[in-house]
Amino acid sequence: MRKLIAAMNMTLDGFCDHTLGIADDEIHQHYADLLKSADAVLYGRTTFELMEYWRTVVENPTGTPATDDFAAVMDSVPKIVFSRTLEQVDWRNTELKREIVKDEIIAIKENAAKDVFVGSPSMIVQLANLGLIDEYQIAIHPLIAGRGLTLFKDISEQVDLKLFRTKTFGCGVVIHFYETTKK
Repeated sequence: MRKLIAAMNMTLDGFCDHTLGIADDEIHQHYADLLKSADAVLYGRTTFELMEYWRTVVENPTGTPATDDFAAVMDSVPKIVFSRTLEQVDWRNTELKREIVKDEIIAIKENAAKDVFVGSPSMIVQLANLGLIDEYQIAIHPLIAGRGLTLFKDISEQVDLKLFRTKTFGCGVVIHFYETTKK
């Protein structure tokens, strides 16, 4: 069975806001490489709609290789969107599901050729509450936002983690890689 990996950017004070983080070439390349290693990425509606921005970059490249590469990889990676309100999705390689069913997520992990990623705060919380996340990759950006969406606000039970690696970027972002420890 492949791992379900939660990958998220957040500020030093624990807020998730795509407009606040550092998005330099090194960060874009890291996430492009991450997506290349994914069998699928799971999103909630809000994050999926934000990520659709990358379709416009595929259609009109920026001329910055790392940004354009990330957009191309984002466009090609299989995406599963969980939403009760979206009527349809028209981005290629995208499947719409109405609800999170634990056994279906387990089946996705069992049938995956590569790891599966979740990159949406609400999805991370829901999947963590179901005990389905095997690894967390939390990129801490060197800034204090003071407000915003907190990542782990609605976790229902303690999740024990073990740090197994860090990765530091020139811009000051540090990714902490944690594996869940099962009790």
